Amino acid sequence: MFHAWDAPDPMPFFLATLSTTLTALAVEAAGGYPARIYAAIGHPVTWFGSLIGGLEQVLNRLELSPSSRRFRGVVALVATLVLTVGAAVVVSALASRWLAGGAVILLGILASTLIAQRSLHDHVRRVASGLSTSLGEGRMAVAHIVGRDPQTLDRAAVARAAIESLAENFSDGVVAPVLYLAVAGLPGAVAYKTINTADSMIGHRSPRYEAYGWAAARLDDLVNLPASRLSALLIVTAAALRPGCSALEAARAVWRDASRHRSPNAGWPEAAMAGALGLRLAGPRTYDGVVVQDGWMGHGRSEAEASDILAALALYRLACTLQALVIAVVLVTGGAGFA
Repeated sequence: MFHAWDAPDPMPFFLATLSTTLTALAVEAAGGYPARIYAAIGHPVTWFGSLIGGLEQVLNRLELSPSSRRFRGVVALVATLVLTVGAAVVVSALASRWLAGGAVILLGILASTLIAQRSLHDHVRRVASGLSTSLGEGRMAVAHIVGRDPQTLDRAAVARAAIESLAENFSDGVVAPVLYLAVAGLPGAVAYKTINTADSMIGHRSPRYEAYGWAAARLDDLVNLPASRLSALLIVTAAALRPGCSALEAARAVWRDASRHRSPNAGWPEAAMAGALGLRLAGPRTYDGVVVQDGWMGHGRSEAEASDILAALALYRLACTLQALVIAVVLVTGGAGFA
């Protein structure tokens, strides 16, 4: 007969995932993803992308009806998740069985590849450096992190684009994978990154992808919902600790403007960043020659400069630090309670 006291205590798993998360954050902050490894074997996201792209080439037949293509997109997304998350479950189980306490280190190193805090910082920093040199250099650098037409951007628009990308990717490139890693271990982070990669590849409102990528786009919106709110909270809190930033204006911008963004999630960190720095972000933008109307985030100035990118990066670093501190505090208090 099953008794309540026979059930496994979830705390060891909880402590293990938090320890893995802190290890992953430390590894990624220290070195990122080495270029030599990328050149040799690629990156987990490129592996996910190859699988997603291969299935799309086979299943997304344009001559089929939209409903058939939508169904095929659902099947492809489920199949991709089964393969990627299944592999993560196997790796986690084997590591825990063979390495015992050392599993945290191995899984932390593997999970660090799914977090983009250092690489995001470096890419945005290059925009500030380029823009300080010339508008052309700034446009070349920002083209690596945004999809809008760089030749349509003046100096202020380049700076705003870099800050918007920093804020949005803080949510879906840092906070979200860390959140799912802390909650569900390596399989949780892999599941999130698979969904996010699928959305970036096929979750577009275009004739080719609107039906087939429907499931990826909707699921990505759903899984990013908690992280976007959490990222805004981290930015507001960081603004309260950072001289020259306004936590009050950041909070006001989130409350007033986040829902005006065309994305259900991107507006939260962007509004928080805009309010904290006294800027106005988002607004109308041009993609592939088409002007996309969007709401403005913040009531500050729109004439941003390279110095504003550097200020945003300083706020970002503090928000990343706060995230790690929160995890560490929960780990210590949870460990003390379990002991």
